[in-house]
Amino acid sequence: MTLSDVEIAKQAAVSAGEILLGFWQERESLKVTNKRAGDFVSRADFKAEEHLKNTLLSNSPSDGWLGEETGSSGERGRRWIVDPLDGTTNFLRGIPHWSVSVGLEVDGDLTLGVIHDPVNKETFIAERGKGATLNAQPIKVSNTENFASALFGTGIPFGGMPNIDHHAREIARLMPKCAGVRRMGSAALDLAYVACGRLDGFWERGLQQWDIAAGLVIASEAGATITGWDEQDDPGVSGNVLTATPGLYSDFHRLIVKEH
Repeated sequence: MTLSDVEIAKQAAVSAGEILLGFWQERESLKVTNKRAGDFVSRADFKAEEHLKNTLLSNSPSDGWLGEETGSSGERGRRWIVDPLDGTTNFLRGIPHWSVSVGLEVDGDLTLGVIHDPVNKETFIAERGKGATLNAQPIKVSNTENFASALFGTGIPFGGMPNIDHHAREIARLMPKCAGVRRMGSAALDLAYVACGRLDGFWERGLQQWDIAAGLVIASEAGATITGWDEQDDPGVSGNVLTATPGLYSDFHRLIVKEH
């Protein structure tokens, strides 16, 4: 029996998660390399991505590929966009909040996403036009409309990354008006948490395609409103993501993009 794209993606993500759990148990012995200040990579990242690439492309050898550790190859008509370990710093520090992210792009449009959290045994899945699920159960964004009750997620720039000052001002504007802001260290899971209502919104600049390809599909299919900083800013291309449950989106967007 021929497996569907979403079945293949799920199997690949879950089995990559098993590989990562093996490294997780022995993480103190991993050799770690710094890509830049605060940005780490280890053998766990490479082994998981190698497994994902072999699994996904063995089913469709002509597909294109974009992975965090192995870069871009092949044609872009159908392209897998993969982060083998989103939340590497958490992983290496023993913080149980990291994930495997697998997205599929067809003719420039993101069509499916799988985000697997191996520690918590949670798998978020969405196909364009078919809704989103968590462990095979349908999920939707929260129905929060009261800003004072809202909980948001973000990714704070680190090291020499740009926009640190802008981000600090955005947090300063947002914090007095909401229930809190979380910086949890995995953009993929942040988007998945918006999708299932654990967070009411999320924003971050300059993310890579592999960070968000799967999450954008999942959050969108769960009912989230997703944009960049303006109408011309496609978050799937620019990596600038601003998303929230519809009842909060307008106020949230206004606070974040307010003139700095």
